[in-house]
Amino acid sequence: MKKRLVALLALAALISPLASAAQAAEVNFITDFGFNGRHAYYYVALDKGYYKQEGLDVNILRGQGSADAVKKVASGAADIGFADAGSLVLARGNDKVPVKMISIVYATPPQAIFTLADSGIETPRDLEGKTLADTASSSVRLLFPAFAEAAGIDADKVNWVTADSSALSSVLATRRADGIGQFSVGEPLVAKATAPAAVKAFVYKDVGLSYYSNGIIASEDMITKNPDMLRAFVRATIKGMTDAFADPAEAAEIMHKYQKQIEPAVIEGETRLVGELATVEGQPLGKIDPARVKETVDVVSKYFTLNTPVDPADVAVEGFVE
Repeated sequence: MKKRLVALLALAALISPLASAAQAAEVNFITDFGFNGRHAYYYVALDKGYYKQEGLDVNILRGQGSADAVKKVASGAADIGFADAGSLVLARGNDKVPVKMISIVYATPPQAIFTLADSGIETPRDLEGKTLADTASSSVRLLFPAFAEAAGIDADKVNWVTADSSALSSVLATRRADGIGQFSVGEPLVAKATAPAAVKAFVYKDVGLSYYSNGIIASEDMITKNPDMLRAFVRATIKGMTDAFADPAEAAEIMHKYQKQIEPAVIEGETRLVGELATVEGQPLGKIDPARVKETVDVVSKYFTLNTPVDPADVAVEGFVE
């Protein structure tokens, strides 16, 4: 009898992990663009088992831009995504795409213009008469009129040329343009490409612009039908963010195990900068502020063409950050 009990207990021990694995919900998560050091906290949550602890089996997929991530989430090709709030406003206003933000990460504007420190461009006004490079649909380029107005310069006196995102750092390094559009979190990557020449960043938030950028998104259908899974994903991700921001070097080591093409130093630097964008004094990580959502809708509505007006309530939803 005793031997039989021991055998049953041993069998139960073997079956239990298998049952837990079988019960884990598979979740396809898509980035805003590629795999970059700025995404390290997702890998921290994955590597430390935070997603598993929530009963989630998360696959991190390579995105092709915020607009692409929004479309993939809307179609169900991805369950959850990481995308720019401005892209959400455009998708809602022009195509009525039923996707909302459930948690914010870039709580302050990350858009920036990078120049070489020895270029003689010392202030935003020095950008007048210069040539800047960026992708055609970049939020840095499309929101430049807002930056120009806030900085008191003439946007029409700045010439933009189109370049592939992967070539932007090289364009700046070889001085084929006077500056490039890039998120502020990309500074370590740009600086590595232009070394030994130093870089200077004109960040949109530094001229007083206030709006949301990237956050975690989900379809309205998913929000309605599976809110507990979304809360679990956000909860685990915020644990990853907390750890990554507290120890960017550790986060770099973790992500490098999964994406070996990215140098740990670049991952570490980008993670530190994400921490600055994500941290809002007096507020929990990830928490959405409706007033900031309205600011975002107002900025996008002013500088972009929308087929229909957008209600801030159609862009973001609270209740997914505990």
